[in-house]
Amino acid sequence: MIDHVYISVKDVSRSRAFYAAALKPLGWREFFEYDSSAGPASVPDLFGLADRSYGSGGAIGNSIWLRKRKPGETGLYLGLVADSPQEVDAAYAAALAAGGQDAGEPALRAYFGPGYYAANVIDLDGNELEFVNKEFNPKRPA
Repeated sequence: MIDHVYISVKDVSRSRAFYAAALKPLGWREFFEYDSSAGPASVPDLFGLADRSYGSGGAIGNSIWLRKRKPGETGLYLGLVADSPQEVDAAYAAALAAGGQDAGEPALRAYFGPGYYAANVIDLDGNELEFVNKEFNPKRPA
């Protein structure tokens, strides 16, 4: 299941208005601005939009995060749900074994929220994957 996607845009304010308007009929809403000064230098300022399930406690929701595009950047950033920290560790190890590059070892990332455990890899084409287990997500049926 997809947890979140980062979309790198040229003009965050303009894109923020566009995505908020375009996704509103689908039940999406603006919900959070992440100030990068709260975390490591590798995490940019982010503006979040969420579907109707996000944060409901009844189902795992999805989010889109807009970020300022860096010069030459075109890649995708995709966050994928893991059902446990052990799944995060296993996916990270499997991605490295398949030729991916480390972009952040498995660790608790409390700057994103309590119980946010994740690992990052770069795929063979420069796209970034984040395997993430959020303690606050409801458990998925087996």
